[in-house]
Amino acid sequence: MAGSVIAATAALTGAATPAAEVAGARAAAEPKFLAAKDLPPHPTMSWKAGKIVKGLPEDGTFCLGKPSAGKWAAHRDFNTESDTSASQLTIVASDATAARKLAESMEKALKDCAPELVRDTPGSIGGWDDHGKIAVKDGAHAYAVFASHPNSEPSIHAFGVGRSGSTVTVFHWGQMGHLEDVPVTAFKNTTKKAVNSLY
Repeated sequence: MAGSVIAATAALTGAATPAAEVAGARAAAEPKFLAAKDLPPHPTMSWKAGKIVKGLPEDGTFCLGKPSAGKWAAHRDFNTESDTSASQLTIVASDATAARKLAESMEKALKDCAPELVRDTPGSIGGWDDHGKIAVKDGAHAYAVFASHPNSEPSIHAFGVGRSGSTVTVFHWGQMGHLEDVPVTAFKNTTKKAVNSLY
């Protein structure tokens, strides 16, 4: 009987191995995400990272709305105990051409964001900065958007859009303040890490 138990256990283990290998290969193939330690340092507080959630953010992303989800998408939120927050959205497109077009459409949306905010919300003030290209993988670009609505605090939002092959990632950082408050160097370094870690 003992021999039968051992044989059955071995058979079960053998049957489970291929499934485990497939799951491991699938996990290894998914793009990696930033960790809290990768974000632009906050002067007084530590960043906390949320879970990686499959799919697009339910409420969309400021300025970008809900872009095409491609073949695979996931996002992760970060926050401090102050008014500073951040997020990363990563989308795997059908191929490199589709990814390039997706990145281009995101960049256009960021350039159009401030004018649209001012047009759609009477009394608002908006502006944006182009912080230039980032040399990493198939390229990345950094932007910042400023928005001030009536009866609310002014806010700034920095975006880094980057691509590696068929994968596009967007790093978004935001807090109360003005365009000159964006930590440009640290933000671009985080964007570079985000793109470098995709695969």
